[in-house]
Amino acid sequence: MNKVKSLEDLKRIREEALQKRDAKTISGQKQVIVGMGTVGIAAGARETLKAILNFIESENLNEIVVRQTGNIGWDSYEPIVQVVIGEAEKVTYGKVTPEVAMKIMKEHVVAGNIVKEYAIEA
Repeated sequence: MNKVKSLEDLKRIREEALQKRDAKTISGQKQVIVGMGTVGIAAGARETLKAILNFIESENLNEIVVRQTGNIGWDSYEPIVQVVIGEAEKVTYGKVTPEVAMKIMKEHVVAGNIVKEYAIEA
């Protein structure tokens, strides 16, 4: 159980719970998951996340769920973004700058075409 030490902790825990609920209730959805572990943040994941959120807002794309996660495990590829569309297998992208994030959002999330040059082979 998470210990709540401040109002910010409570807000964060609530937001995480709502995101988990939303992820479970929407089938066939589009999810974009951004690795926000310490290495990811140090490599620029905050800017990547902001670019993704700005793109979604500017294009009015309400059907996309954006989630944050901790360390994904491939530190040398940070910032890492994963894309899950419906029941399709998750695609993991590495070294995702804000510019690369825009390309992934336009070509993969919106148009359905994997951006192979940034995809990490599992």
